[in-house]
Amino acid sequence: MNKFKERLRELRTEKGISRKQLANELFISERLISYWENGERECNFDMLIKIARYFGVSVDFLLGITDF
Repeated sequence: MNKFKERLRELRTEKGISRKQLANELFISERLISYWENGERECNFDMLIKIARYFGVSVDFLLGITDF
């Protein structure tokens, strides 16, 4: 099961930032964040790494492989 959408939303809300703020940080559209969080699209590998670095978590955590 793909946990990316839940993990992304969880990390974003824990940090207290909006989709727009995250989109600005990653230089992408707010709509793309929405697609990811709703499971309508998947991000590419490069963006997955950027998101992991931004939140200080592993790619494995974002994908639901590990719980830490």
